[in-house]
Amino acid sequence: MTTHKVAFIGLGTMGYPMAGHLANAGHQVTVYNRTTAKANQWAETYTGQVALTPAEAAKEATFIFTCVGNDDDLRQVYCGENGILTTAKSGAFLIDNTTASAEVSREIAALAEEKGLKFLDAPVSGGEAGAVNGCLTVMVGGKQADFDTAKPVIDTFAKATTLMGDVGYGQITKMANQICIAGILQGLSEAVTLAKSSGLDIEKMTEVLKHGAAGSWQLENRASTMANNEFDFGFAIDWMRKDLGICFDAAEKLGVDLPLAKQVDEKYGELQARGYQRADTSVLIKQFDDESR
Repeated sequence: MTTHKVAFIGLGTMGYPMAGHLANAGHQVTVYNRTTAKANQWAETYTGQVALTPAEAAKEATFIFTCVGNDDDLRQVYCGENGILTTAKSGAFLIDNTTASAEVSREIAALAEEKGLKFLDAPVSGGEAGAVNGCLTVMVGGKQADFDTAKPVIDTFAKATTLMGDVGYGQITKMANQICIAGILQGLSEAVTLAKSSGLDIEKMTEVLKHGAAGSWQLENRASTMANNEFDFGFAIDWMRKDLGICFDAAEKLGVDLPLAKQVDEKYGELQARGYQRADTSVLIKQFDDESR
């Protein structure tokens, strides 16, 4: 594979290992993180350079990845005084892995086009384990030709990279993903609670159910950990509620109701109030424990 100069902006739970896969593939990676100590730590672990601003990281790169917190963070790293758009060279590819709104993706894409830059919204699914193992699912919005050029670089940390349509459709696909996860986790929480209460062997139950119509990633990977009160797997409910908020905003504009997702979001809000802000999304099962009654 051809190697490139790459910038990676945002070294959180997902971005840190994603940038590492790009470096391990031989790309010349320059990283930026709001907390410089985290960027320095990354540079000690992988081969690459540290920049002190997004603009500095982006100025020589052909591919510029962003993976930050929300719409406001994106506007800052792209459009701020020391943002990517101030230095990115004409023809560079801007690839945003943040889970954000379709609106902000289209907003940044329009600004990028004015400067001769190519933009893809490319949110990811697969959690921390997927990022660490380089097997994320990437759902992309943008132009076919831009996707075709960027895909081999994105595939460095992905097992499936798919163009869903124009800019914004990657984010809309990620919204559908999060809505599905919310519903699956609610059902799994109820199923595991029932099974535990009856004394059923959860491991055996999982082994049986995964071969039938109830089979899912969440069942195979979280049923046993939920039953064992283990909730430290990376994707915190603080972030899930942020993502669901994006879904609700989009649904309202489209005149669509999301009753189950709203129910799950309410339960996550109650769990946040009980101190589970940083627990992963499978902590939803705690809605049924004695403390909540």
